[in-house]
Amino acid sequence: MTTMLVGVPRRARKVATRSTLRCLCTTTAPHENSDESRSGPQSPFLADPNKKKLIDTMLRVDHAGEIGARQIYAGQLAVFRNTPVGNVIHEMAEQEKKHLNAFDALIKERRVRPTAMLPIWNVAGYALGLGTALLGKEAAMACTVAVEEVIAEHYNEQVRALLKDDTERQLRALFREFRDDELEHKDTGIEYDAEKAPFYRALSDVIQAGCRAAIAITERV
Repeated sequence: MTTMLVGVPRRARKVATRSTLRCLCTTTAPHENSDESRSGPQSPFLADPNKKKLIDTMLRVDHAGEIGARQIYAGQLAVFRNTPVGNVIHEMAEQEKKHLNAFDALIKERRVRPTAMLPIWNVAGYALGLGTALLGKEAAMACTVAVEEVIAEHYNEQVRALLKDDTERQLRALFREFRDDELEHKDTGIEYDAEKAPFYRALSDVIQAGCRAAIAITERV
């Protein structure tokens, strides 16, 4: 997507990204993204026969993930506030704030226990954001690309797990909306030179491995 839209203003890219996602939906199955319906390994959520436990796990992980994202952007803003790229980071942080507010409400409404790892994820997220920002704008954006790719994949897995559950249409729609926001953030990171970061691939691999480990831990604790 980003390569195809070089030279297009960032806000126009966002519109194009959403339009493309809508087109993908209509060319596969009604209201479904092609990534959601393609064959692949069965989601671990599908193996859980207890729906309450399934939804609790989803919400606990997503709530923790949005707290981590908030802290990453807070760490980056500590370095880049009042700079042009700081304005871009602030915009993404505001979207993450909206996501977190939604999950704050959902875990209260559904009486879900937040993960016991929240204090650690708070500190780790801020440290990751601050550390990559200190390496430069490109490294900060590389962090955004790596994290948002994992989060978007995770939301997509959750959408697939709920495809046949008509009682959770609103939750499924929320996951799709937030997934699309994360994909926009990923595109923004690439637009702002993430791939020019020193040791980009190694940095991305390390960050993504950490994110996946955090998801696995949060599912259980």
